[in-house]
Amino acid sequence: MSEKNVPVAESPVDTERGVGVSFPKQNAFQRIIHRRNDLNELGKEMLQQSLQYDQAQLEADAIKVRWKLDLLVLPMMMTTYMLSFLDKQTLNYSNAYGLQQDTHMTGDNYSWVASALYFGWLCGAWPWNLLLQRVPIGKLVGGMLFVWGIVCMLQATVFNFGGFFVTRFFLGMLEGCISPAWVLLTSMLWTRHEQSFRSSIWLCTNGVSNILGALLAYGSGMADGLSIAQWKLIFLIVGALTFVWGFVIILYLPDGPHNAKMLTEYERVVAVWRVSNNQIGLKDATIRPYQIKEAVTDGKCYLLWLTGMALGILNGAVTNFMSAIIKGFNFDALRASLLQAPGGAFEVVFCLLIGRFSQLPNMLGVAIIVGCLPGLAGLVGIMKIPIENRYALVGMCWMQNVLGSPIVLNWTVPGLNVAGHTKRSTVLGIYFVCYVVGNIIGPHLFLSTEVPRYPTAIKGLLGTYCAVIFFQGLYTLWCWFDNRERDRKGLRADVVEEQLEGYEDLTDKQNKHFRYKL
Repeated sequence: MSEKNVPVAESPVDTERGVGVSFPKQNAFQRIIHRRNDLNELGKEMLQQSLQYDQAQLEADAIKVRWKLDLLVLPMMMTTYMLSFLDKQTLNYSNAYGLQQDTHMTGDNYSWVASALYFGWLCGAWPWNLLLQRVPIGKLVGGMLFVWGIVCMLQATVFNFGGFFVTRFFLGMLEGCISPAWVLLTSMLWTRHEQSFRSSIWLCTNGVSNILGALLAYGSGMADGLSIAQWKLIFLIVGALTFVWGFVIILYLPDGPHNAKMLTEYERVVAVWRVSNNQIGLKDATIRPYQIKEAVTDGKCYLLWLTGMALGILNGAVTNFMSAIIKGFNFDALRASLLQAPGGAFEVVFCLLIGRFSQLPNMLGVAIIVGCLPGLAGLVGIMKIPIENRYALVGMCWMQNVLGSPIVLNWTVPGLNVAGHTKRSTVLGIYFVCYVVGNIIGPHLFLSTEVPRYPTAIKGLLGTYCAVIFFQGLYTLWCWFDNRERDRKGLRADVVEEQLEGYEDLTDKQNKHFRYKL
């Protein structure tokens, strides 16, 4: 059946909400408050519309739709995430060029400035998750790109510890929307089988930003005769790039499969049909208190939150102190900046390899555990390799960049395994609060008196890696037992019934046909 046979709705089309369904006109305030209550209903209608088409034709067209999303939407997500990570990393790169001296930082001031971004993220984590259920994802992220690009450039104007702390705080609060936004958008555009690899693709751009950031820092360090300090130039360049990219996102990034501009009306129907097997619907802003209660009484959720905190500790340490660790092996500022670039390549390669591995049947939990092993081995190397072998020690530092893979794979778990929109929003909100708390703790494991090996920090991070492996293993085992119990009871329905159930806003515990991804 071709696209030209698709029935066209007689009512006016609301391109923001989708096609083929009309809604009452609302003023601007009502549209913000009540936005997205209808998306599950819209998705259900689009799914029912898809059932009139031949199954084989839908499956063939679903491949074309997936390719469009992969080639047009995924690169926008990748570039945005790369810029957001580059914004965070500017502090790390600028530190090699006299930032602390110029801003009169002493003692552990730098550690607190590094943590300020995560204090801001902590304050924004819960509100962003609630807001993302009500407003269009593409428009929200596009608007935030403008604002955080400006804030990033403002860092070049501060001259003391207090100013830097406040600026980094607001940068973190603004950028706190991007990770949950991408988790939600990925769950709305791709199937459960596809999500872990697509998430790995957009997060692997952290590695690309490590490479670009290292080269940018190196180039800034080579620039002589500037009227401003070299570390200020880094903030100005990255902030300007972020601001300009905001125009692309606000104009072209979809808010879900229902209004993707790169898809025809028929292809949007196919896109909704594709993700209906996820059994989680599209979006529902109605807050259901019983789902909040279920979230905070579900033992599996606590394992997710503990894993998120442990991964945050690891990320906070690696992100903010890699430059200082490498510089401590008797490298000058320029060489220390350049030597961080190969670490980015490690992250890209391992994120893609482990992300692809996670797509194998029942291998998501195993992939998260496997992703922890290179970093674990690297920490042991930093502790044991003689200080004279400084390039071998740098190689051990590069292995810490593989951490990006288990982080993003663990981020996908709430989107895959938590059903019920209020429950998932609650779980994601608390998860990112825990993750951010971990990021605040991480930099404070490093004691300035322990340069260059930082034994206290290394031992603490070794224990944290072991905690991640334990919590993730226990979570996966718990999900396996729940799936086996539902299979034993024969809790299955026909495909269409299970697809429609996804739009009823049932939780994973209520929907007995739901199966956890292992």
